[in-house]
Amino acid sequence: MSPRTLLLPVLALTAVISLPANARALKTHRIFSSNMVIQRDKPIVIWGWADAGDKVAVQFGAEKAEAVAAGDVGRWEVKFPAHPADSTARTLSVSSGDETLRLDNVVIGDVWVMNGQSNMAMGLDKVNDGDFEIAQADMPLLRQFRITTNESYELLTDLPDTAVEGWNVCTRETAGGISAIGYAFASRVQRATGIPIGVIDNARGGASIESLVPRHKFEDHPMAARYADSVEKRRSEFDWDAAVSNLAVQWERQVERDRKKGVAEDKLPPKPALVHESLRSWNIPGKSPSDAASCYNGMFGAFKGLNIKGVLFHQGYNNRFDCRPKRYRVLLKLMVEGWREDFNDPALPVGVIAGCGSDSDVQTTENFEAMTVAEPAYLREAQRLGLADVGDPAHTAYFPDYDTRIPGLHPKKKLAYGFRAARWALSTIYGFGKKVEWGSGSLVSAQAEADVMVLTFDHKVMPDDHSRVLEGFSIADASGKFYLAHAVYPNVAGKVSDFTKVYVWSPLVKEPVAVRYAWASGGPMGNLKVDGNEWLPLPSFRTDTWDYPESEDPAEQVMYGAKRKALTLDANERLEYRKQEEARQAVEILARLKTLGSQPAKGK
Repeated sequence: MSPRTLLLPVLALTAVISLPANARALKTHRIFSSNMVIQRDKPIVIWGWADAGDKVAVQFGAEKAEAVAAGDVGRWEVKFPAHPADSTARTLSVSSGDETLRLDNVVIGDVWVMNGQSNMAMGLDKVNDGDFEIAQADMPLLRQFRITTNESYELLTDLPDTAVEGWNVCTRETAGGISAIGYAFASRVQRATGIPIGVIDNARGGASIESLVPRHKFEDHPMAARYADSVEKRRSEFDWDAAVSNLAVQWERQVERDRKKGVAEDKLPPKPALVHESLRSWNIPGKSPSDAASCYNGMFGAFKGLNIKGVLFHQGYNNRFDCRPKRYRVLLKLMVEGWREDFNDPALPVGVIAGCGSDSDVQTTENFEAMTVAEPAYLREAQRLGLADVGDPAHTAYFPDYDTRIPGLHPKKKLAYGFRAARWALSTIYGFGKKVEWGSGSLVSAQAEADVMVLTFDHKVMPDDHSRVLEGFSIADASGKFYLAHAVYPNVAGKVSDFTKVYVWSPLVKEPVAVRYAWASGGPMGNLKVDGNEWLPLPSFRTDTWDYPESEDPAEQVMYGAKRKALTLDANERLEYRKQEEARQAVEILARLKTLGSQPAKGK
């Protein structure tokens, strides 16, 4: 049994009296429990349920409020005025008739939500340097609330017991289960501000962005609306009985495979119950974590009404399988807008951490062109542009991820993402300003001059190790065929270099029209940092308009089968062509050197 499991009985919502068998259904929403953090500087809203018509009295510290349970479900709600941050432990009690619920050790601070998929959910005990962080993790003013897998077709009004753990105080024993990114972020913010910080972990492994957007937002854009309609069509056509029958077919196939492997009879998987409840959410249209609003409905929107400080988002991997960058860009904007509407904060801070794992190798000079058939690169671009479309740079930020350079679905370099997000939040959201540096940088222009593309940036861009070897650029002519490119800074009279300009060229591209940077599927090459800051990689970019092919029809997948194989074949051919040309040029250079070496020295 884990330390976290042992703590649950202590940390859960408790009743101060033993209730009789016929007790009324007094309860609070499950987002409320002992040890929680309540959002500062915003009205404090507490709600729950009781028998319709019952009076409910709520006391928070010395303040009191009353409500009447209304409607068929007996919902009640009270509101206390906003409070500044306060680390003093308070008691929140809820009473109705002879029942009293008591929540202890409640503090007031900032509440941040960690949303996305499994790389956001990945615990501190699973990442590089996690053990080092855990050794320092006794932080009584850092609290966590975890929501586990809980998809829903309808927007839930509460969280089921099976999906929550209650609020935990961060200690060496509990820290390992906190989102690694969330811990890295929240621990730095808490230490810097000195106020209580709450983290709500509600990322869902395997979630596509479609499932994370509030349902009502799909009507705000034609592309999103067409997709939502397609989900409803699949839902209406879904054959439950056939899906249940298929469970038996799949079970029989698994048993046959296991027997061939020599698995003992008593170790074979049991036959599933052939009922609707046995179907996994993945197999149910509208509830699948790939479908519209399903994870939002059951995990994030289910505590709509709680005031929060902001959201960090890390997702992307699952959208590569049906890659639709244009739709992704639309949905990311709608998602942020929907969060702001549902949580009643038009300036809700949102940080988007790019990408999210990869099943391909890192990009090198040996596989450069082959790695440029890159759905993840287009999705990273869609994330950056979708967030920019929100039009609120003062309260949003995009954090590139490509510089971690680790292949795999769950790379263990996670802490850097949280540290970068904390730097942004402290500098821009918490008012630390110049005490904690933050910035951004982007391409301003790209102009062809003969066989060179001249790139101009709004900030200096340079490797943080001061290397003069610039990596990650590719270049193409009008054919759209990109090749690994050379890149240097221009020499400027009186200066070492102008670090706001980069010259890009390749001997294979005589009339360049486009450049891409850090544009690959797995870990792209690319070593430029804005102003040379290790924590601020230059975002990947492209100067072309050759978009990834996608269909307006949500049911049509354009880039599968023969077409994608053709792109892969073309990329491999470009790779081989470049290597052959480099080998040929190397032979020519050696021949010239030999010729020079055979000539007599001058004066002899």
